[in-house]
Amino acid sequence: MRYAETGYHLEIDLTRGNIERVESDPRDTELYLGGLGTSAKIMWDRVPPEVNPFSPDNLVIFSAGLLCGTPATGCNRTIVTTISPQTELLAFSMMGGFWAPELKYAGYDKVILRGKSPDLVYLWIHNDQVEIRDASHLHGKGAVETQDLIRKELNEPKAQVAAIGLAGENRVFYASIEQGRSSASRGGIGAVMGDKRVKAIAVRGTKDVNVARPEEFLGLCKEVLDYIKWREENPIKGVMPILTGLGSPQEMKVHDEKWHTENFMWGNSRERRKGFWTEEIAKEWTETMENARTRLVSCYNCPMECGATITPPGMPTYMMKCFTKLTYTMAAFSDLDFGLKIAQKATEYGVDGFSAPQVMAFAIELYEEGILTDDDLPEFPEDNEGRFYYLLDKIVRREGIGDVLAEGTYWAAQKIGKGADKFAHNTIKKHEQLPLKLSMLNPIYFLMYSTGEKINITQIEGQFPQAPFPKREQREEFVKDWIQVPDEKFKQYFLDWELRGENSIPYYPTAEMTCDIVDWQERMHYIDDALGMCAGLSSFPLKPPYHIHNYPKFISAGAGIDMDEEKLTEAAKRYRTLVRAINIRRGMRRKDDKPPENHWKKRFPELEKELLDTYYKYKGWNNEGIPTKEYLDKMDLGYVSEDFLKRGILTDSEDAPSEEAPAENATVEEEKV
Repeated sequence: MRYAETGYHLEIDLTRGNIERVESDPRDTELYLGGLGTSAKIMWDRVPPEVNPFSPDNLVIFSAGLLCGTPATGCNRTIVTTISPQTELLAFSMMGGFWAPELKYAGYDKVILRGKSPDLVYLWIHNDQVEIRDASHLHGKGAVETQDLIRKELNEPKAQVAAIGLAGENRVFYASIEQGRSSASRGGIGAVMGDKRVKAIAVRGTKDVNVARPEEFLGLCKEVLDYIKWREENPIKGVMPILTGLGSPQEMKVHDEKWHTENFMWGNSRERRKGFWTEEIAKEWTETMENARTRLVSCYNCPMECGATITPPGMPTYMMKCFTKLTYTMAAFSDLDFGLKIAQKATEYGVDGFSAPQVMAFAIELYEEGILTDDDLPEFPEDNEGRFYYLLDKIVRREGIGDVLAEGTYWAAQKIGKGADKFAHNTIKKHEQLPLKLSMLNPIYFLMYSTGEKINITQIEGQFPQAPFPKREQREEFVKDWIQVPDEKFKQYFLDWELRGENSIPYYPTAEMTCDIVDWQERMHYIDDALGMCAGLSSFPLKPPYHIHNYPKFISAGAGIDMDEEKLTEAAKRYRTLVRAINIRRGMRRKDDKPPENHWKKRFPELEKELLDTYYKYKGWNNEGIPTKEYLDKMDLGYVSEDFLKRGILTDSEDAPSEEAPAENATVEEEKV
């Protein structure tokens, strides 16, 4: 018997209309755990680097994490994996809600889509009954609207539905997949789903998920719940309000937006507005949020209430969480009322709430600079709010200039020319980042931004404080109950970190310390993505209930796999390295490991080189950021080193890295023709 996982995948060949129930290899679970880990292995095996994101040979993998569907609190993440049209690298985006546990209860760990349907379809998975159904009547429907229509059509109100909107159908490069109380947004996975002509996947399951040692597992779950309750009663002191507790950043509960509005950038990540947050604005924004917020909501088996249902006056209800509360408002130099209203429309269209506002603000800047003209933007409104609604409609329909802007700031700038690339200044690996520009280079964030392949800083950072506390007494108090650290040395790193002086940024933490800190934070995120755990209860917040010390116990008692901290760390390193290898095989190199040029005003080229050099060595990569043969073989990734040697990515002399891309990958543009 398989524990925690079902041991079966659904393989859907959309071109042929073929459906297969395939047993998975338990050895892969031991090596890669599940979720992202086993999905990365499938992508390596079946999607060679020559495959274009919009090729029938690209896969879209919906995966429930290893512990999804068990009583583990907060373990509900769906991990969607494909090749991104925006970065042309591996994309893996997580969504919460109820979809992944429902898939487990239907009897499957993954749904693997390949090929392309000749017509628009949706999938209906009801335990052993799996159908490819006509979706022509859902063409152009909103992502949230589609979910409701499918439930009514199936007469299954408890069915969980993941759907795309018009943006996904029209292959907007930053199209999202929406699902009830969450969305998978980064990397344009909704565009690939739309390219395969899949409007939605509906699932309903009534089977059991077995755990290996139920009594022990439930005892561990109780410990987590007790800790959550204790943390809620004892919030962290000395940090911004959204970081004092647990869960995803508590934007739906917090009304004080002084920190975000005065430190993050407005417009196309261009302008900082110090002194913006006044008593008048605080009152106005609080009233707006209170009037629009219907209620706070949670994902499956979680008490945290990180999201909220929002009902703007005269508009349908939708679900919002985290920083999307502010992205449209700040991009348009508007107010919260506008932000909540346009976010409702954008959610129905199915676009990423980080990228879409920046792309629209980018277009407005180009217009103001004369790079785009009235010919490009006929009947362009005078006011910023009207312009945002105009651009959103153009983009999701790919009409006129919207057809270019639909590909994100990096690719749009290449097509527009005329110096537009100077305004596409906030991308990493061709993907828009949080609108945040700072003063002094931070070594920890430099490495996270540069080398993180999740392409989203909130899914890389966490656990280690973002900045030093002003007084040593505060730091001493903080480390007293810091049980989550993998090693006591991390406490000393933090104790010695100061705002000014010898032990301050950019030269403290040292390069070696920085490598330790970044590797720990990254490790926890990758473990979450294999287990299906919400980052808000593990890798993102300070002092979370799940950590490197109790995770092995959950895996052992839940999945029946003999696990300890060392084995878990090795597994996370293995599939993190495999993610890196997939992207290296697609042409990524050291030149791509960099933050936006203007992310910090004060840059230190020699220090940045030292940080990358040290981190590459720390990770077992050569000077070009390519995992070495020795390290790959050590990680049971000998098949990767063989492939790298065959392609000339590695040579017999590992110190002589290949600087050329390994393959002439087809471009996304070729696939459009």
